[in-house]
Amino acid sequence: MINVHRMTDTFMDLVQIDSVSREESRLAAYLKKQLDLLGAETVFDGSAPQTGSDTGNLIARVKGSNDRAPLLFSAHMDTVEPGRGIKPVLTNGRITSDGTTILGADDKSAIAILLEMLRVLKESGKPHPPMEFVFSTCEEIGLLGAKHLDWSLISARQGYVLDTRDPDGLVTRAPSANRLTFTVVGRDAHAGSAPEKGINAILIAARAIATLDLGRLDAETTCNLGVIKGGDAINIVPKKVQVDGEVRSHDDDKLAQVTQRMIDAFQAAATSYPDRGDDDLPYVSVDVHPDFQRTHIPDHHAVVRMAFKAAERLNRPLRLQVAGGGSDANVFFQQGINTGVLGTGMTDVHSVREYVDVADMVKSCEMVLEVTAIYQESTDYDPS
Repeated sequence: MINVHRMTDTFMDLVQIDSVSREESRLAAYLKKQLDLLGAETVFDGSAPQTGSDTGNLIARVKGSNDRAPLLFSAHMDTVEPGRGIKPVLTNGRITSDGTTILGADDKSAIAILLEMLRVLKESGKPHPPMEFVFSTCEEIGLLGAKHLDWSLISARQGYVLDTRDPDGLVTRAPSANRLTFTVVGRDAHAGSAPEKGINAILIAARAIATLDLGRLDAETTCNLGVIKGGDAINIVPKKVQVDGEVRSHDDDKLAQVTQRMIDAFQAAATSYPDRGDDDLPYVSVDVHPDFQRTHIPDHHAVVRMAFKAAERLNRPLRLQVAGGGSDANVFFQQGINTGVLGTGMTDVHSVREYVDVADMVKSCEMVLEVTAIYQESTDYDPS
């Protein structure tokens, strides 16, 4: 039986361990100790040099009562800023921060839920299947931990990431994404005495941006420019400006088309500048970085069927959902591991208004326990 007070206390402890991206080692050490006490085999991979974190990803294996392929469960250890010195507050079943920081329910609610699941299984003594757990680093800064995970340590071919809000939802589709950086180079000059000698890089970037459609382009595709950096002083014609953005789509052809449209807009703004000189100014350099690739788990896949069977047993609904963002599940999917995303109740994440209701964490824990039981009982869900 789920021990609600224990799970709540675990979560409260977890969020008070600072673990902003690239500084997850203290949390990883705490988590390893808890997993060792539960009889798991734990190991850190060698991803730290690639991610810049002070620790590798933590992988845990739990033996089962049979030799079937293990089920995968995953959560990430890092949080965004402001994520230092978090002071959780429990009021009428809802946990918040004190309002000066995030709470860290993204994704420490998931970690607390998975620890409680293992404790319940150990206490019950009931048979359960083999399981593998991945607790990743640097998810919040580009899924870096998952991208550099040592896949030789993973044998599971299906499972669940706990990293979304709705405890009655299962995310089976998520988009691909490209990150884009445009660097516009003009010519500096004194803005008061000789502005005609300069080429204003900010003006050229603005002309490009003005031609773009941003926001939600259609049901499958979004486009955003989120960061602009440039200029040195108000009395200097700015020589350089950098514009960072992204494109996301569930359709890879649309992703490519919108990415090219953005590139064309910036290049056109530079090449159409009326006073181009012999120095080939202005010009634009473009860097396109594929951030993550889409996931699309078929509705008939075992990951989906097990979740629906679990919801049926728990006498509650389950909704298939399409995400607008990426998660470690995108990376697992590209490695041939079909990984649905389950919710924990985390709400208003990445803000000082973030909260989680204990009742939603209980629902999430019930779901993963039931899924585990269903996989144990029947070979109908074995990965193909």
